Amino acid sequence: MPRGADWLVELSGQGQGGVSVRSLLEELYEQAGSSKEWGLIRYISGILRKRVEVLAEACTDLISHHKQLTVGLPPEPRERVITVPLPPEELNDLIYEASGQDISIAVLTQEIMVYLAMYVRSQPALFGDMLRLRIGLIMQVMATELARSLHCSGEEASESLMSLSPFGMKSLLHHILSGKEFGVERSVRPIQSTATSPAISIHELGHTGATKTERTGIHKLKREIKQRCSSPSTPSGILSPVGAGPGDGQLHWEERQGQWLRRRRLDGAINRVPSGFYQKVWKILQKCHGLSIDGYVLPSSTTREMTEGEIKFAVQVESVLNHVPQPEYRQLLVETMMVLGLVADVDVDSIGGIIHKDPATGICNFFYDSAPVAASAPCTYLSKATITYLQDFLPGSSCLMQ
Repeated sequence: MPRGADWLVELSGQGQGGVSVRSLLEELYEQAGSSKEWGLIRYISGILRKRVEVLAEACTDLISHHKQLTVGLPPEPRERVITVPLPPEELNDLIYEASGQDISIAVLTQEIMVYLAMYVRSQPALFGDMLRLRIGLIMQVMATELARSLHCSGEEASESLMSLSPFGMKSLLHHILSGKEFGVERSVRPIQSTATSPAISIHELGHTGATKTERTGIHKLKREIKQRCSSPSTPSGILSPVGAGPGDGQLHWEERQGQWLRRRRLDGAINRVPSGFYQKVWKILQKCHGLSIDGYVLPSSTTREMTEGEIKFAVQVESVLNHVPQPEYRQLLVETMMVLGLVADVDVDSIGGIIHKDPATGICNFFYDSAPVAASAPCTYLSKATITYLQDFLPGSSCLMQ
């Protein structure tokens, strides 16, 4: 006979009647709630397959704000995409299926979905540059941030994440969504507290020193390309390193080791893209046969079927990008396409056939961790690589790279 939640346990001796495991867990759940043992509360919720009452409403709110959701960790088919509102039980079953054997992920997914819905209602500007919210990746990057800040292992970070109070969980999620720098540290609980789980404090450190546009270095690069490619008086058309001017000295935020890797990882996890990104991709597709990422092709015919501002087109772009499981690499691909978009703005008829971007190539960690506007920034290398790759299609010799 299978021993599940309805199994009877004889606590008072044989023949005295038994108590179901479910009843014992419910009792323990109430005691954990009184003691604010959040990790234990979430764990028992997973065992009992509890569902947040407003889960379906939260999902509907997010979708009504034109956001798609994914649950589970990438890649597909383990990561499941939600594009339409679902009935409560169906949504709950989908979350548990996508979470596999890890009930903790299922419980946390529900909680994060509810918090995302709260923020999309109260602060919709936080989601302005996001189309698809990948809850599995968001949880993964939350645990990564805890591991980095608390100097602990991944397993300890996962336990700390599960033990965060609801306020702490919402605060950590908000800091990740906002794009601001934040710190995490252990703190001391009040003397009267009966909780045994470690207390964690999450606080803002101030501005990162760069706006979302500055993080990609696009404005500066756009000026460079237009100046070099449109001016016949340019001697050799050398594209100078982005941010290499006399007034662009090493900035304070560039000196923080690991910050830009973290920023790309965070932005990639929440699928944040620069303003006008999808329109740039649309223009690229008009001047080539397609974009290939990890073997998945976004064909140029897409531009004949959809307009550049259509949500359906943005979804198509995201469906290809989301085949890249590493969020930091995804963000580099976004930066690369922004550079390609600048080249597509130049008055050329074509920029080649199918343009390939293969995530299988190894990338140096320092490249991920370079500030976009530094002299050794990814934008500098990406722009040089792009112009070199496409120089046969560019007008004259004014865009030759050295």
